[in-house]
Amino acid sequence: MAFTLETLNHHATQSAALNWQSARLYASRNKTVLFALALLAGYFLLASDAVAGSTTAGEDEDTFGEVWTTLKGWTQGTFGRIIALTLVLVGAAMGVVRQSLITFVVGVAMGLGLYNAPTIIDTIMGASIEDMAINAETGVKMIGNGLK
Repeated sequence: MAFTLETLNHHATQSAALNWQSARLYASRNKTVLFALALLAGYFLLASDAVAGSTTAGEDEDTFGEVWTTLKGWTQGTFGRIIALTLVLVGAAMGVVRQSLITFVVGVAMGLGLYNAPTIIDTIMGASIEDMAINAETGVKMIGNGLK
């Protein structure tokens, strides 16, 4: 089969049209992904005030400390409690609709996770070798019951 310039142009045009249609179909089906990307972009815009200044190694805690304090205040303050309660209520409503308790449990777990996430992150990131050594020594004493 001989390809002419006209047939190649026709195939390229059809291929481009199909690619555009599939991209539009993908975007319309995955609005959740696009919404998450928009939220992420909004977060970076909000956090850009803290990152705007030049920082050195010693100033890093002060710069991002404000962002951490703000986010921790949001999640563990009134705003976070409202979101956590909303997650529980949505889970309960979905449990009624689906006639299953698992969605209610997921809503409760998400609410608890949202509220306790800053504490968990502080605990994980704040752990040090010295703390581990102290905890290990205490554990050995508990296991040994004072016997030598």
